[in-house]
Amino acid sequence: MATGNGSPRRRDTRTEAREQAVMLLYEAEQRSVPVAVLIGERTIVSAELTSLLVDGVESAMDSLNQTIAHHSKGWTIERMPVLDRAILRMGVFELTSRDDVPTAVIIDEAVELAKRFSTDDSGRFVNGVLAAVAREARPGES
Repeated sequence: MATGNGSPRRRDTRTEAREQAVMLLYEAEQRSVPVAVLIGERTIVSAELTSLLVDGVESAMDSLNQTIAHHSKGWTIERMPVLDRAILRMGVFELTSRDDVPTAVIIDEAVELAKRFSTDDSGRFVNGVLAAVAREARPGES
């Protein structure tokens, strides 16, 4: 990415950690292997945050899936693109378990991941589901 003056802009390590977590969750589901196996095969950027995210998603998978299914009108979990599922699981995990991260940051980062890596409609879909979850999980925030 470049800034207005043409020099490259450094990516935020938290953004990189979220991206890496989504890719690990995606690959684990595609290959039907635990994320721990994949982590053992790679060098992980921002290992602490990446591990927090993937471990949190894996440990709360059933609850996350139920929350996503409840808020995704007309879509079953199985029908969603695999990347959208990974992004939504991570976003819902952060919304429900990481009070230290602002709602807007969680949703913005998830939407950007969806736009970058998934279908043309994924950004809007992810935004809608996470906004609905946020209204319920964080009613005091806008």
